Amino acid sequence: MSAEIETRLKDLGVTLPQAAAPAANYVPYVISGSMLYISGQLPMEGGKIAVTGHVGKDVDVAGAQRAAELCAINILAQAKSALGGDLGRIRRLVKINGFVASTPEFIEQHLVLNGASNLLANVLGDAGKHARAAVGMAALPFNAAVEIDAVIEIA
Repeated sequence: MSAEIETRLKDLGVTLPQAAAPAANYVPYVISGSMLYISGQLPMEGGKIAVTGHVGKDVDVAGAQRAAELCAINILAQAKSALGGDLGRIRRLVKINGFVASTPEFIEQHLVLNGASNLLANVLGDAGKHARAAVGMAALPFNAAVEIDAVIEIA
């Protein structure tokens, strides 16, 4: 399965970055039994926040979907780090929680999260089909447009 995942990533033109270090007093992930909990990931690219501002004002839906996709890429990078490089240990992506910095009038957070959901399903196949929440927020750390955390069942 790990080779399949790596092939899918390559086919999508995705190279997983080095897993980002925490920005405060927390750990990037916790493994408890057969569950991997990944802390919120920001839309990091090239070592910096790639998409900033509020959706509905500074960022359009397409830009926010790209931010969500970057968050998903960083979730996979954290999972790879947590699992000793073996993404094949992922049995099921159980749930993602998506937080979208948005104006009070913006009501399409669910469309923003499709950027992450689509990538994760394409990379992980059936194991990537997940439950999720998409929530509008007043602000996120470092003025990021999107933040997403994940719960993953592992072997």
